[in-house]
Amino acid sequence: MNILAIGAHPDDIEFGCGGSLLQYAAAGHNVYLFIATDGSFGGNPQVRQNEQKEAAKFLGVKEVFWGMYRDTELMDSRELIQKIDGVIQQVNPQLVFLNYKEDVHQDHRALAQAGISATRYVPEVLFYEVPSTQHFEPDIFVDIQGVLDKKRKLLELHASQVDRTKVQNLTILESVQSCAYFRGYQGRVKYAEGFKALRLLREIA
Repeated sequence: MNILAIGAHPDDIEFGCGGSLLQYAAAGHNVYLFIATDGSFGGNPQVRQNEQKEAAKFLGVKEVFWGMYRDTELMDSRELIQKIDGVIQQVNPQLVFLNYKEDVHQDHRALAQAGISATRYVPEVLFYEVPSTQHFEPDIFVDIQGVLDKKRKLLELHASQVDRTKVQNLTILESVQSCAYFRGYQGRVKYAEGFKALRLLREIA
């Protein structure tokens, strides 16, 4: 199976669906990433791109595609839809992970809306959450108990962002662990990632 994870910034994907992607890659599926912005508002863009490349290598990603839009200036536009659509044409994914559309960060909202349009023919599209996501009520849960330590490592590889939570004495590593606990409780396992389906196709043989 070909899987495409779409994120507005370097580290969005690792936080939202890193545990699931680790398991898909380990099972032999082809994982691809599309990062829409250069991450410049959250730090040095070259540093952030290098961090993303290291995280992708650790994850076992086949290829990382870059939108190279300026951080905080992403717009839901025909150009962005076409750029995502171009990646979809190359990857031919059966499953896409995407930022959720309700979020306090404008880049996440814009990417979600453009992604909804671009993925209109993809059979399965799942929204993931990040710390700035709002009103997220997952209806799908993935058990990540066996890979939580590796997911934390993915976030550690985004070293410039570990302490940039805007919450005193809280790191992104603690944040992702708390989220895994909470979604795990909802999913009736110890640690989980939660997703909300835009579309989920099932064939009965």
